[in-house]
Amino acid sequence: MTERTAGNTPLRLFPKHAAPYVSAFYMATIMAFLMCLVITVAEFGVNDRYMENVMNAYRVAMPAAFACVLVVRPIVARLVAWTVHRH
Repeated sequence: MTERTAGNTPLRLFPKHAAPYVSAFYMATIMAFLMCLVITVAEFGVNDRYMENVMNAYRVAMPAAFACVLVVRPIVARLVAWTVHRH
């Protein structure tokens, strides 16, 4: 990892070859959380335990989403290559 600074705070940067995994992690993190918000409200509505229910679902959804994104990413890249003009 290399370091860069943002103000006085050092930032650690991953090597370039880690980009697909970092991208998959960010995608899974964001999408799993958003889906947990939506599915929890659809199933239980908004109540006193809404965020607790969301976080309980997220504990299961995030690792599953990360694994799924890693598996599906090459398939999606191939589909995009087949369906989008390159120029």
